[in-house]
Amino acid sequence: MSVHHHVVVVGGGAAGLTVTARLLRALPGLDIAVIDPASEHYYQPMWTLVGGGVFPRQESRRKEADVIPSGAEWIQDGVESFDPVANLLWTRDGLEVSYDYLVVSPGLQINWDGVVGLRESLGKNGVCSNYSYETVESTWENVRNFRGGTALFTHPTGAVKCGGAPQKICYLAEDHFRRSGIRDRCEVVFASAKDAIFDVARYARTLEKAVARKGIDTRFGLELKEIRGDQKQAVFQRIAGGESVTIDYDMVHVTPPMGPPSFVAASPLANEAGWVDVDKHTLRHTRYGNVFGVGDASSLPTSKTAAAIRKQAPVLVENLLAIIDGEPPLASYDGYTSCPVVTGYDSLVLAEFDYDKNPEETFPFDQSQERFSMMMMKEFALPALYWHGMLKGRA
Repeated sequence: MSVHHHVVVVGGGAAGLTVTARLLRALPGLDIAVIDPASEHYYQPMWTLVGGGVFPRQESRRKEADVIPSGAEWIQDGVESFDPVANLLWTRDGLEVSYDYLVVSPGLQINWDGVVGLRESLGKNGVCSNYSYETVESTWENVRNFRGGTALFTHPTGAVKCGGAPQKICYLAEDHFRRSGIRDRCEVVFASAKDAIFDVARYARTLEKAVARKGIDTRFGLELKEIRGDQKQAVFQRIAGGESVTIDYDMVHVTPPMGPPSFVAASPLANEAGWVDVDKHTLRHTRYGNVFGVGDASSLPTSKTAAAIRKQAPVLVENLLAIIDGEPPLASYDGYTSCPVVTGYDSLVLAEFDYDKNPEETFPFDQSQERFSMMMMKEFALPALYWHGMLKGRA
């Protein structure tokens, strides 16, 4: 079977639906299809708070059918391969889809098998992770039942969903241990493959103070390689030198390695690293003029967050509409991203910055400081902005 659509959007997550909604608001009646196999849609930024016991996981979920923008056709299938020269793609079920314009936005792939022993250990032997709907409840189960010992939190090399998220759950857990009266019996260890707590100095200074105040043992330059669940051991490799380092734990929250989806990485659309190869300002593909990429699967050299997508989507839409009208793509994305770094149950640092790591802040106060008001924004304002603003093409 074969079908044709004027615009095809691959991915029904935050990026794909935001772009689709904006295109339909600009061109009502546009022939546009969204390809995504998922039956559920998740507001993933909430999973940090689910893992910290703030919200039940059900709060993060909607039916995919309920969030597909009205006017778009939903092809509930996964993409198998692309032929951008012929303007074709094929789905897993064998459907051939031709298009005039293509937007590729399938998000990140979680590589659970990138750490030996991780998949089979999840949910038992003190092993947990916020990075899926199925596993996120195991984090709160471990945190609230912790009675002392070593609580270990990891951060891998490479791109992850929201670069600050691996440390957020560490701060929440430490806060819970303190409020529960067991902090003096706990060693909290944050083991990161990175060489600093945060990439932007303005916010790193505040986070370093938070780490010191909380008594968190930070160990940088360590890449998690293996979980030995039965022995409650995490085996790391030191980035500089390559030697093996083993840390015994009583609970461990693992941020798994992530990367581009396999069907993207194996396609002609990918760069050498496997990401959709786009111009970092126009979001147009570097080799195929009728193809655009947006969100986590793109080669854009910025943090992979929903906040970044909110700024990328209008640029992509403006440039795609220009191309359709035979005009040059003039809208430019400056790399803006935001990472709301939760530092406790009542505090948050709202980091906002561009490609050059220059702060690009929204509010007229010093956002590098920990604030209760910003935590309230994350808990209540940002989910509403996502469901009723971004996914509707309004924000």
